[in-house]
Formats: sequence, structure tokens, C-alpha cells
Amino acid sequence: MANITEDTSPHPLDIALGSRIRLRRRELGLSQEQLAKQIGITFQQVQKYEHGANRVSFSRLVEIAQALSCGVMDLVGDLDKSQDSSLFSHHIARLNEPGAAELLEAYSAIKSPKHRRAILNLAKQLAEGKISAMVGADEE
Repeated sequence: MANITEDTSPHPLDIALGSRIRLRRRELGLSQEQLAKQIGITFQQVQKYEHGANRVSFSRLVEIAQALSCGVMDLVGDLDKSQDSSLFSHHIARLNEPGAAELLEAYSAIKSPKHRRAILNLAKQLAEGKISAMVGADEE
């Protein structure tokens, strides 16, 4: 039986499942509205599923998988076997950041290890604010 706590934050597994749903939806180029329409719910409900705020029932999961042209196991995968599901869901959640999936796709297409290192170093320097004056300072 699950422990009852005062913590109302979503369970890490719900977050991880929601992230996988969102990644697959985005991979197919579907909006939340389009997915919602296919399974007969509101886009707000899809949004809540994707953020882990609402749990996905098994019947709804099957409907979502069908709408996303994949199997339930493609979405669930090995979530139940993850030793540190909170760390896993944290990494998956980062892929939901705007542009993250596209950045990863572009990074994967780079064949040169030297160029990959250069991109990684640039990203780290940008994250640390070391070169914000050089790139996009007017956008802040």
C-alpha cells in the first residue's frame, strides 16, 4: 500500500511517463490539442498528464499509445525497473525544455568528436554565464 503523505508533488514515475508521452507526441509533430481530440479529452488534460500532475489510467494509456502509433511498452518501457526514477525523470523532463530535443538531434548528427566537444563547451559556458555578453545579451 502506498504511503500517505502531505506531499502533493507528482510521483516521479508519473512525471517520467508524462515526459515520454510528450516526447512521442512532439516526435510525431502533434499538438496537445490534436492528441486530446484523438482520445476525446481536453488539451488541458493532456497537459496535466504530460507534467505528471494527473495520473494516466491504464485504459487512457492504451488510448494514448494508439493515438501516438506506438505500444504501451514504448511509453512505459523500463520505468518500473529504474533504481533512481527521480533522477531518470529529471533527465527526461529536461528534454521537454523548448529546443532541447532539437538540440539533442543536432548534436547527435555531428560526427566529429572535436566539434561535439566544442558544442558541449559552448553550452557549458553559456549555462555558467561566462559568454552571455558575446551571445544574445540583447535578448535577456
